[in-house]
Amino acid sequence: MTLVRYEPWDVLNQLHRQINRVFDTQSAANAAADSSATADWLPSADVAEYADRFVLQFDVPGVEVSSINITLDQGVLTIAGERVRESNGSDAERSRIERPQGRFHRRFTLPDTVDASSVKATGRNGILEVTIPKQPKAQPRRIEVAAA
Repeated sequence: MTLVRYEPWDVLNQLHRQINRVFDTQSAANAAADSSATADWLPSADVAEYADRFVLQFDVPGVEVSSINITLDQGVLTIAGERVRESNGSDAERSRIERPQGRFHRRFTLPDTVDASSVKATGRNGILEVTIPKQPKAQPRRIEVAAA
């Protein structure tokens, strides 16, 4: 019979290590994916990949479409803009503001298969849609062997 030493705190220590590992992984991923340090808020984004294109949709209600800056440089798509606070001039004794205000900034790294020259963006009803077409795939070419 083998004796096993009982460690009452071992399970708790394992749980603590796992929780730390999860938070360390998430914070590293968030820092790499978004530059939230320079933004006041981050618009929610939906990303969809189709056979011939990528489609990104952003929730940007209250943001003028003309004030949104979209750039694609070296495979990194950057969406930046600002939602300005509405000055309604009321003499409210109390107020509660839940809608985020200020600058936003999102970055997405795109694969090499995108066609950077054909990116299109449209804005309607508080939704910004960016369509990024893919390049046509290179088809393999059959090479005939000539008899010598």
